[in-house]
Amino acid sequence: MITGELKSRVDKIWDTMWSGGVSNPLSVIEQLTYLLFIKRLDEIHTRQENKAQRFSKPIENPVFGPDQDHLRWSRFKDFAPEDMFNTVRDQVFPFIKTLGNKGEEDGEGGSTYTHHMKDALFMMPTPRVLANVVDQLDSIDMSDADTKGDLYEYMLGKIASAGQNGQFRTPRHIIKLMVEMTAPTPKDVICDPACGTAGFLVAASEYIQQHHSKAIYKNDEARRRFNEGTFHGYDFDSTMLRIGSMNMLLHGVENPDIGYKDSLAQADDLDEEKYSLILANPPFAGSLDYESTAKDLLQTVKTKKTELLFLALFLRLLQTGGRAAVIVPDGVLFGSSKAHKSLRKMLVEEQKLDGVISMPSGVFKPYAGVSTAILLFTKTNSGGTDNVWFYKMEADGFSLDDKRTPQPDKSDLPDLLARWQNRENEGKRKRTEQSFLVPREEIAGNDYDLSINRYKEVEYEAVEYESPQVILERLAKLEEEIVSGRKEIEALLS
Repeated sequence: MITGELKSRVDKIWDTMWSGGVSNPLSVIEQLTYLLFIKRLDEIHTRQENKAQRFSKPIENPVFGPDQDHLRWSRFKDFAPEDMFNTVRDQVFPFIKTLGNKGEEDGEGGSTYTHHMKDALFMMPTPRVLANVVDQLDSIDMSDADTKGDLYEYMLGKIASAGQNGQFRTPRHIIKLMVEMTAPTPKDVICDPACGTAGFLVAASEYIQQHHSKAIYKNDEARRRFNEGTFHGYDFDSTMLRIGSMNMLLHGVENPDIGYKDSLAQADDLDEEKYSLILANPPFAGSLDYESTAKDLLQTVKTKKTELLFLALFLRLLQTGGRAAVIVPDGVLFGSSKAHKSLRKMLVEEQKLDGVISMPSGVFKPYAGVSTAILLFTKTNSGGTDNVWFYKMEADGFSLDDKRTPQPDKSDLPDLLARWQNRENEGKRKRTEQSFLVPREEIAGNDYDLSINRYKEVEYEAVEYESPQVILERLAKLEEEIVSGRKEIEALLS
């Protein structure tokens, strides 16, 4: 999480945009994202230049052509405000909107990013505001990937604080935990049906690049599969799609399948059994209209509640053997409605429910105080649940108040991950511990209740108190000391 000087700088940039007339938080981050992307393009081109010079070879796949040098961040950042504004508005912005169409006949096709950028608008109000923002962004050293990620995370948080539901922001450390628990590989086909800014897809791509770089770059076919066939995300907010696709591009995925779709609506293209891994934090927006909801989802679970419909959707999208790590509100775990119970029974009896992680309610503060859990399951269509692993997360490395102050010494995440990766040893744990296994039969006997408090045992330590007589004697002695002290003070004052 962003802190200190960097946080202050981002706040100052945000204030510059705000006072300049860009008051919608979504518009602010969209414009800042474009500028960050333009800066990133110049960094990529500079790296390619340096490589070419080092090996005395022509530049491979240059971002900018010979006559486009003035479009580079490192060039126009020194222009006078008016010239900078005209250059970015009239030349740089149109350039990035068509990026990805190179080599496409008659300009059709191109990347997902290009498709979403068609409707993008340059909204910087004045040359002075643009020059000010460019100067401030240029002063931030973003060579470190973590710094860049933290900066982007902080800006996305500002969107959530102004959003209606705050559903499009999941803390990066929680996303990273879920990705590490599912351990994606280059063979996976990964989907987030409510992708927002593509946080889960970005984290999954980083994990694969870190752990399987040789496999994804071994040849052109593997590289193409990673860039075009591995990552799939859907949302029905065009601004989110632009930010999400650009976020993926900034993290090295050139052409992910990020598209416009209301995942719960009736559609001809169902994407049935298409994905091997689903990572998601779907919106908990309440109730939907029956008429607009996909009929096959309503056949699976008859409800208007989006959190239950999304779980039914995940089961439809997953291949047999596919796995999922998804965030749900606590109500899903113990809700007493027929739809709640039938869906939990389906996960336990017809699929393989692997784990339930109870998270503290402060994880999503200051944007929301809702209590949530992580469900991990595998689609089998033939059962397979023997024991369900439960873990009670009590701390995530940050304070659980609205300030969310970093507390790295108070994090259950390393312990959680270590226990998950060694679940074969979890059977020995007692119900009084932070994690334990619960047999399927016991869960079924409890009406498929998945709340950890149903199964966790609490140890109460016996406390021995002194007898009332001893306590009264001590109080009498204290009273005497108080009276004596008061008399001494009175004597000094007389």
